Amino acid sequence: MAVEPQKPSGARVEDEVDVVVAQGVDDEPVEANRRMFEGRAFAVVAAIAAVYAFFHIAALNGLSIRNMTGGAINLPFLPRLPMETWNFRIVHIAGALLLGFLLYSASRFDDDERRTTKPVNLVGAALFLVALWSFGVALWFGSQIRGGAMWSGMDPAIRFNEIWLYGVPLIAATVGGIVLGWMERGPRTWFSVPDLVLAVCGFAVAAYLITIYGTLMRNSTGTPFAPIGISLAAIAGTLLIMELTRRVAGLALVVIAALFLIYVFTGQYLPGFLNSPPINWARFFSQIYTDAGILGPTTAVSSTYIILFIIFAAFLQASKVGDYFVNFAFAAAGRARGGPAKVAIFASGLMGMINGTSAGNVVATGSLTIPLMKRLGYPARSAGAVEAAASTGGQIMPPIMGAGAFIMAEVTGIPYQEIAIAAIIPAILYFVSVYFMVDLEAAKRGMRGMREDEIPKFSRLIRQVYLFIPIIILIAALFMGYSVIRAGTLATISAAVVSWLTPFRMGPRAIVKAFELAGVMSIQIIAVCACAGIIVGVISLTGVGSRFSNLLLGIAAASQLLAMFFAMCISILLGMGMPTTAAYAVAAAVVAPGLVNLGVPVLTAHFFVFYFAVVSAITPPVALASYAAAGISGAKAMETSVTSFKMGLAAFIVPFMFFYNGALLMDAEWIAIIRATLTAVVGVFLLSCAVQGWFLGLAAAWFIRAGLLAAALLMIEGGLATDLSGILLAAAMYFIQRVFRPRPDALMPVKGAD
Repeated sequence: MAVEPQKPSGARVEDEVDVVVAQGVDDEPVEANRRMFEGRAFAVVAAIAAVYAFFHIAALNGLSIRNMTGGAINLPFLPRLPMETWNFRIVHIAGALLLGFLLYSASRFDDDERRTTKPVNLVGAALFLVALWSFGVALWFGSQIRGGAMWSGMDPAIRFNEIWLYGVPLIAATVGGIVLGWMERGPRTWFSVPDLVLAVCGFAVAAYLITIYGTLMRNSTGTPFAPIGISLAAIAGTLLIMELTRRVAGLALVVIAALFLIYVFTGQYLPGFLNSPPINWARFFSQIYTDAGILGPTTAVSSTYIILFIIFAAFLQASKVGDYFVNFAFAAAGRARGGPAKVAIFASGLMGMINGTSAGNVVATGSLTIPLMKRLGYPARSAGAVEAAASTGGQIMPPIMGAGAFIMAEVTGIPYQEIAIAAIIPAILYFVSVYFMVDLEAAKRGMRGMREDEIPKFSRLIRQVYLFIPIIILIAALFMGYSVIRAGTLATISAAVVSWLTPFRMGPRAIVKAFELAGVMSIQIIAVCACAGIIVGVISLTGVGSRFSNLLLGIAAASQLLAMFFAMCISILLGMGMPTTAAYAVAAAVVAPGLVNLGVPVLTAHFFVFYFAVVSAITPPVALASYAAAGISGAKAMETSVTSFKMGLAAFIVPFMFFYNGALLMDAEWIAIIRATLTAVVGVFLLSCAVQGWFLGLAAAWFIRAGLLAAALLMIEGGLATDLSGILLAAAMYFIQRVFRPRPDALMPVKGAD
């Protein structure tokens, strides 16, 4: 269920012929600050969520309100579909603000019944009337403009009305609603007055901007002719987006966005490449809520591709396909040594196609795989680290690749299909590297696989392989030349059809439920994308991105490798503590243009920063995926993040591999692609042996590990001479290990030891 109480997901192992291993991996986790509505409140919010999700799939497929109802709707805040692009994105954000503030409280709920004090309720009611006033004024402006009124930012009367009748009440209600939200202590099962205030403020912002952007005023943003109301609406909208992001994604992204906003007005006082020209607040905010900022590439992607694939994921969840994916992984890999760890790799890759966050992937599959890994002898930190590293790889797994790939397509203009194809070999290398790490860990600890009576029957699961049909249809449609929207819609429809072959058949009620689930699931990613849009807007409007590019060019004059290393560090630093989507969006705005100016191909440059934005989820000291895994495993968060960093170490090498060798991104002849892939896999294996200290079934001495590391690094560049040198060095290490069997420099851990 999306907004009502749920049973916790988990696993059970039964001594039956057909063992059920995975149950509930599709269930959406309920956050500590999520409201759990009941009765009429639940029905209202569920209906809003379902309509919101259906609105998107209807708009994206070119349907119209008129065709569905037989009449036109001419409200200024709800134009007929299909909508003009900017208006569609504004409504997209406003709907997420409405749902988000209804569902997510400003603070965590505890077990005790909470009661809001009477003064808070009274002030909240007053602010609610103020927010309604702003909304009504925005509609009044719209009726005036439709009546032929000339609207100009230079008109004193219009300026007065926009400031005192609309802007000041709106900002007062927004700030007051946010502050009261922090003080509010109402029950978890009912609406909060301060949050209703913020929801109305979101619609007041949308109503005004749709009205103004529907006129020629759109072209005046950033000039003295821009109505002051645009800047005031943008201030309120920015505050609302940042507050919702704090509630659903934590403080990290909000703090970074706040620092960038502070930079706008303090950059003129900073030295070096950080110095920026002075920017007037009205000019800046008149542009931030346009396609140069909040309505730019990040929201463009969240309002099209991301929301569409969230709906697709919701339909898959309704038919319990996620459970099947995990059970299939257990049947296929469970018997191998360290079985649950390899299942985590397989299952996380599959779930990554329908789950857009690394931490979400950890929660979905880790609650099952981590306890099983611990039971087989993995230390708690290793069990969590394996799941974190594997789940992070889900973000680079074609064809969906999380949300970052869609933003890459939007920013670069490269067709999504080309990006998905280019991602195949890097994704293989990532998962192969984690597999080698896991296998070597299991080998040196002497671990077994799972018994046959502990896993599902493969013969039974293979008869349900038709559950992969929606994924196959999606891939086939993409490569047949269908648009991403059309392919995603066909895959969604096929998910409903396939459900009729399962016990979880999707009738009208289940379909509505799937749309409701999609509406709720979309809130976090939409808020994150909009907040990332603030950062991207600051970067583009202040010009700091271009100055960073010049700095990178200066470093490259001394060493191109040093410049790439610097770009890697900045990409990881920008991504720490942020969801993958926001991390890549910011890195793409700051770092990627600098790499392109160095002569790096556009696709390679963006894949480079994308990879490091993704692996920031397992990079200490701030590693969201690792922290989520530590919460399940019971290990210390920092120990888990360090171990997951080691498990995913090869992922930090892969971007340098395809930087030096474009064949790994399918940019070469087939012979070169095959050779590059094979040598890269060998290099990743050698790197894993060096890191784990285990080679050819024996513990490796320090100089063997050093030689294997050198051999692996020689294979990064992809040249024939370096590849041959690496192979010869690896062969020498093989000979020494086999013939002389040097004493290892440290004792290997005993099975089950931590």
